[in-house]
Amino acid sequence: MTVLRPGPLAVILAALVAVFLMMPMIAVVPVSFTPNRFLSVPSGEWSLRHYRALIENPIWAEGLWMSIRIGLVAACVATALATAFSLGIWMLQPRFSSVLMGAALLPMVAPPVVSALTLYFFLINLSNYNSVIAFDRWGGVAVAHAVMVAPFAVVLISVALSQLDRRIDLAARSMGAGLATRIFRVILPNIRFSLLTAFFLTFVLSWEEIGVTLFITSVQAVTLPRLMWMGLRDNIDPAIAAISVVLIAVVVTVMLGRIAWQALRSRD
Repeated sequence: MTVLRPGPLAVILAALVAVFLMMPMIAVVPVSFTPNRFLSVPSGEWSLRHYRALIENPIWAEGLWMSIRIGLVAACVATALATAFSLGIWMLQPRFSSVLMGAALLPMVAPPVVSALTLYFFLINLSNYNSVIAFDRWGGVAVAHAVMVAPFAVVLISVALSQLDRRIDLAARSMGAGLATRIFRVILPNIRFSLLTAFFLTFVLSWEEIGVTLFITSVQAVTLPRLMWMGLRDNIDPAIAAISVVLIAVVVTVMLGRIAWQALRSRD
């Protein structure tokens, strides 16, 4: 089989495009080392004061932990709901499945302001009955994020199920397997990669959510993106550049680790 390899010109163009796309992220790196109290490129003197501020100031640690906690809960809820919905559509094949799918994907296509206002009034009303899933509480933010990111999980899991051979479910059913056995021992193991992808995607989307978060939080549930937005809006704290560099380093490390893991698997 003939393997098509890109020529030198294609490689150069791809490298130029990659550099162009990465320029905003690269520009953040020198700004994070500025000795000044405002965003600026260092002119001779470099400082780690803003990186020390990330460690010494507990606000950043609290915002980081808040984002992680909300992201994990939102990803778990969104993935579970998307899995149940997609399995129901795939197994039952209802007559109005397209209408149900459209309703499930509505938060994805609706303007973010409309979704934010709806969730704001929803959580305000829930505040009268509990103090966990409520306005400006981490539980309420997690539920709101789950609502916003669940459609993306629905798309991923539905596509995975559409490519799954139904005969394996029919074979399990003909052999006397119950509904729970068919779901947890036959269907879900065959789409486990899509489930993990949906969980990771929803976690990332929840982590970076800021539009809806601004409507449903005040001072109690301050996520890391909201903290960064407050720093840019109020005093343009250079620590924002430092935390951006840290997050970029984490993402690059994860990507390189995944590439190395795939390379090791390909050798086996």
